[in-house]
Amino acid sequence: MNFEQAHERFIRKHLDLRLGERKGRLKRGHGFAEKLFLLKIWWILKGNFDDLHPEYELLDWRGRSYFADFAYIPVGGVRFIFEIKGYNSHVKDMDRQGFRNECKRELFLGGLGFHVISIAYDDIEEQAELIIALLRMVLSRYEVTPMTREPLSFAENEILRLALSNSLIVRPKDITEQLLMSYRRALGLLQSLCEKGWLRPIMGATGQRVIRYELVRSIVA
Repeated sequence: MNFEQAHERFIRKHLDLRLGERKGRLKRGHGFAEKLFLLKIWWILKGNFDDLHPEYELLDWRGRSYFADFAYIPVGGVRFIFEIKGYNSHVKDMDRQGFRNECKRELFLGGLGFHVISIAYDDIEEQAELIIALLRMVLSRYEVTPMTREPLSFAENEILRLALSNSLIVRPKDITEQLLMSYRRALGLLQSLCEKGWLRPIMGATGQRVIRYELVRSIVA
């Protein structure tokens, strides 16, 4: 089944389960940006729409209905809210009270047990592979079933986080100092990440030994 077929079935399923305003909101609210997120991010990341709910209705702290772009609610797992935010609608056109309410809403959802993740529409268009890499790192902490790529261990995820915070470069020395592990283990994990396509070795000026490892540009550029 290709993306278009899966997407049509996904939306039809949720339309069939809804009535009234919840159904109308899905018809109106699930637009181009939301579909682009599914196409360029979620379909690549997961390969299905299992446990994903579009235009998911929640009540905020005032008892008012709020529709999240997506809720991801795996059985027995951690619950996530994904919001796709365009610059005009969420920044330029938002007044101070709207901004305050949005901050309170995210805090309230956290109190309900949801992890709220906001994703810029421009990043979906221009840096989809980076968003996929970052989401994979987040979800891998909680997922009990493997994603479409080979899953990473906790230590491997921590090394990728270190590389992201260090201008995309990481050295065995950085890992031993900041993650408090032996040089041998750090080197083994770096080699494993190279084999999985996350990192690539960078040779020194003489070309005789590896001096650092770089996060693969096709993932983050």
